[in-house]
Amino acid sequence: MASRTTRRIATTIAAGITVAALAACSSGASTPEAPADGSLGEIRVGALPVPAGDILEWVDENLAEEAGLDIEYVEFTDYNTPNPALSDGTTDANLFQNSTFMETYNSQAGGTLVSVGEVYLPAAAFYSESLTSIDELGEGATIAIPNDPTNEARALEILAAEGLIEIAEGATNLDGITANPSNFRFSEVENATLPLAIPDNDAVFVTASFALPAGLTQDQAILTEGDDSEYFNILATTPELQDDPRIAKLYELLTSDETDAYMLETWGGLIVPGTE
Repeated sequence: MASRTTRRIATTIAAGITVAALAACSSGASTPEAPADGSLGEIRVGALPVPAGDILEWVDENLAEEAGLDIEYVEFTDYNTPNPALSDGTTDANLFQNSTFMETYNSQAGGTLVSVGEVYLPAAAFYSESLTSIDELGEGATIAIPNDPTNEARALEILAAEGLIEIAEGATNLDGITANPSNFRFSEVENATLPLAIPDNDAVFVTASFALPAGLTQDQAILTEGDDSEYFNILATTPELQDDPRIAKLYELLTSDETDAYMLETWGGLIVPGTE
């Protein structure tokens, strides 16, 4: 099949606009009439560039045309704007978040977004320039973790599972730490800038969406999240579009054997297909 050029649309949504204001906009896009040629037509999908943007582009160029689907990839560079854009109809679906993140958005912004299903796990890991194992963290070691509730909880849960700290059930921030026997010093950092914090800390927790663009690999990690994680990223849409045939076809393509093989070949253990 001849290669297609996916249209990457850079979002113009200002990062400074509050979630609440955006969520107040009209919710969801209406389902367009199918093209006269019988194809499914265009679908606008919001995503961060790596890995979701790359996955969408690969699917569009290799699988979508034969399936009668035209994927318009709408690029975002942070976690705060894709959901408001989906809620107000700027996009038809997005691929960047896990179900917990989506539920938190719905709760805080009054949203009604729904999950179509799991697509992949962007395996998170702790990275270090000075250590080769998480067991080498000593008294008073400095650890940088994400400042958003979902990924901060994720980091704390992994440390607790290793027996390095103890946390309260449902802990989503540092207040949830109930025991810190090694007196680790934690800093909460914006997710996108965590790779830059590695030289200044003993260990830094980075999700794959930001580790990969920064050139980090699984070989550089001192502790990697397992594939039994609850944080698989989902294809999300609105209630109005959840039964749209374009959404169903997109999910089918994203979870196909061909797409799974592409993820494994391209990113190895850091991107785990949801159908594995």
